[in-house]
Amino acid sequence: MKPRILFAGLFHETHTFLDAVTRWEDFQVIFDEAILAKLGDSSPTDGFLEEAARHGWDVIPTVDARATPSGTVEDAMFERYWREFLVRARPALAAGVDGIYLVLHGAMATQTIRDPEGELLARIRALPGAEAVPIFGVLDLHANVSSRMCSLANGLVMYRENPHTDAKQSAQRGAALLARCLREKCVPRMVWCRPPILWAPPGTGTHADPMLALESFARELESPPSEIWACNIAGGYSFADTPDTGCSLSVVTSGTVDSARIHLERGARLAWSLRERGTISYPGVDEVVAALKASPPAEGPVLLVEPSDNIGGGAPGDGTGVLRALRHHAIERSLVILNDPLAVASLQNASAGEARRLAVGGRGSRLDAGPVEIEATFISRSDGNFILEDKQSHLASMNGIHIAMGPCAVIRAGGVTLLLTSRKTAPFDLGQLRSQGIEPREFAIIGVKAAVAHKRAYDPIAKASYFVDTPGPCTSNLASLPWKQLRRPVYPLDPVAQPVNLFS
Repeated sequence: MKPRILFAGLFHETHTFLDAVTRWEDFQVIFDEAILAKLGDSSPTDGFLEEAARHGWDVIPTVDARATPSGTVEDAMFERYWREFLVRARPALAAGVDGIYLVLHGAMATQTIRDPEGELLARIRALPGAEAVPIFGVLDLHANVSSRMCSLANGLVMYRENPHTDAKQSAQRGAALLARCLREKCVPRMVWCRPPILWAPPGTGTHADPMLALESFARELESPPSEIWACNIAGGYSFADTPDTGCSLSVVTSGTVDSARIHLERGARLAWSLRERGTISYPGVDEVVAALKASPPAEGPVLLVEPSDNIGGGAPGDGTGVLRALRHHAIERSLVILNDPLAVASLQNASAGEARRLAVGGRGSRLDAGPVEIEATFISRSDGNFILEDKQSHLASMNGIHIAMGPCAVIRAGGVTLLLTSRKTAPFDLGQLRSQGIEPREFAIIGVKAAVAHKRAYDPIAKASYFVDTPGPCTSNLASLPWKQLRRPVYPLDPVAQPVNLFS
């Protein structure tokens, strides 16, 4: 008889310092057999489905909900998700299942639940028929992993790469561990620790320390045949005000808790020794653009990367800091993408070559200076749909290969070309531009609203790259955020002599 595996997905990275809330309507939600149609879309769900087919499992799909990083999730959204899951899971559990597999982000937060993934696992464990069923799954590298999550699951594995080029493969690794569990009739446990470290997203790229060294440590721990099935390094998501926010390490093991803690403490000490490597500050955008104006590069494009308006981190993607600097210094052949559905709507009847006066950007964050008034020439419009050029793009980990930016418009104001979108879309794939008739190699300077995940797409075409400070909610100055629930003390917000209480 085929093993029966219950499947569900809940994926959101929650920026709790944003004013807007995220509702049920903001999520892309699919049910039942529609989940099976994700086979082949390069998402983590695709990875699970491929592995399930390889092992001959009978997959019982329930509900999959995912949304672009954004503000605090309404409690009502989480409760509706639970009701939808429950109505599908109860009959399956009553009939008997051999395992449960979850595709989670790990950094979700609702209005009153700061660890929804832990709450979801606790509710599942409380269901008749799920008390002792092996629970496996996959988490984002930026998960804020809690001890509760690890105490209730048997084998959550995490992406190893940032940018997240291995999301599908990580889901396959998690499913392979479930297959091992069923084959060997050995149910592992998870053991967790949290060094008191908080890194902003730009400090968590796996191309450099601290994450490079920590991922190397994890691979060494997994390499010899031993009781350690997997070792996870979580960079954490620093824009969620929760007790569990920050760096953490965890293992999936068939050994003892004490043995696992010895390994984890070694990894935590390594993280602590590298803590300063993940703390980064940037020059102001006006300073950088002025220098580029004075000494323009012979070739392009040059990237102006603004982590403070990082769409992949939850920012609104309409910050005007880079646009203002490019206009102030009259930079030619420059390119900016802004998420501005109001501006797009105002251009719905514009003709190619028509001049319009409009206000763009600056509406999504109170930290921004506000919309910029421009005189622009209308170039083109589209429905904003495109297919990823790179199926391993960071975007695939969030949405698969089919991306919808909503109605879009391309305009030109002086030397600046602007792509205006109606749905914020992280700049992680050059297909975003080329689908709109924009060839990025033709520009001298490109503004990029990201922190790390843009690198796979943009670095190969860039002559140079400068990270710049602009007003925005994804600031790398973490001490400037109004923390209330974060477990303290934590580096770099507080003076911490050495890490203590790693396992609590």
